[in-house]
Amino acid sequence: MKMASTKKVGILVEFNYEDLELWYPLLRLREAGYTVITISGEKGKKYTSKHGYPCVSDEAIENVSVEDLSALIIPGGFCPDYLRRDKRMVDLVRNMYTSGRPVASICHGAWMFCSAKILKGKRATCFHAIKDDVENAGAVYEDSPVVVDGNLITSRIPQDLPDFCKAILQQLSSE
Repeated sequence: MKMASTKKVGILVEFNYEDLELWYPLLRLREAGYTVITISGEKGKKYTSKHGYPCVSDEAIENVSVEDLSALIIPGGFCPDYLRRDKRMVDLVRNMYTSGRPVASICHGAWMFCSAKILKGKRATCFHAIKDDVENAGAVYEDSPVVVDGNLITSRIPQDLPDFCKAILQQLSSE
């Protein structure tokens, strides 16, 4: 297997993240040889998931730039509702997208794409409860395990994680 250790992937984290939607991609990408960091408002802060599982942030948002990352992942749960309140997080998502680097969200993570205003005319999927938000942001909704439109990668639920991670890995390997 080709090791990809020179590429760094960021995963945004906040309170009440969906456990599998953070940990599955983090571990899968590390297994593939990527350096994966969690990014939040405060380095070293412990965030608990919806089910109480902890994640300690590796880096603070003010210390991360687009140039540092090869891709960015946004997990679901209630985490994106907190993330979207922080302009720095929204700006990182928007700037990653406009740079052409892969940006990936699962479940409620697509709320960040709505807030970043990057969905107009794009195909996307998400957890069904926010379908209206995604469509109102200008996306064409597809009820599929994973939807890839350019460098935008979206998935619906934890059961979609294998397809979600395959799409991320495919984009990273084609850079």
